[in-house]
Amino acid sequence: MWRASILTLYPEMFPGPLGVSLSGEALAGGKWALETRNIRDFGQGRHRAVDDTPAGGGPGMVIRADVLAQAIDALGDDGRPRLLMSPRGTPLTQPHVRALAAGEGAVIVCGRFEGVDQRVIEARSLQEVSIGDYVLSGGELGAMVLIDACVRLLPGVMGGETSGEEESFENGLLEYPHYTRPLGFEGRDIPDVLRSGHHRNIAAWRRAQSEALTQARRPDLWEKRVPTRPRNK
Repeated sequence: MWRASILTLYPEMFPGPLGVSLSGEALAGGKWALETRNIRDFGQGRHRAVDDTPAGGGPGMVIRADVLAQAIDALGDDGRPRLLMSPRGTPLTQPHVRALAAGEGAVIVCGRFEGVDQRVIEARSLQEVSIGDYVLSGGELGAMVLIDACVRLLPGVMGGETSGEEESFENGLLEYPHYTRPLGFEGRDIPDVLRSGHHRNIAAWRRAQSEALTQARRPDLWEKRVPTRPRNK
């Protein structure tokens, strides 16, 4: 069973959105498991302190290395990757999601405050992962995004075995537009090719739409797919 173990200061945030729709049904059906551990249980002193002022000065607080190390060690080491949700981490991509979904799960640390002491990141081999170029109040929402992306790929979670094969990023392109009934909507009709029944033409149209959307909206993805041709001198 795919297992997600969450280390957080706010375990009450889970399962949250993960408890509904596909991920919620899969959780209830035993296709994956979720556990949360409160980092504060390993805090220091009477007030269970988990943070301290940054060495060298500066604003905010930093989660202590010794506290977080104890929380991680309490889970044991079963070989699952240990991830730290962080805006400075490696961007989460669909290939990365597929690799995680194919494994046994993950241990996910949700940072807070100004961040986590670098020494525990190194000592416990935490892999920093980012869901985008922006900063959130903590890692919990990022952890939910990562888990949802993985869980939907687990066997039996989506309706059909091929449900995820033509989605955005699966082939390096954004997904083509979708249509359904009614045939006409506010003066806009479903493209004729989609009503033609000609599967080869439909596939070609969808491919062309994906390529056009990717070029227009994500030139960074397009450049990775199409090598830059040398200019004629």
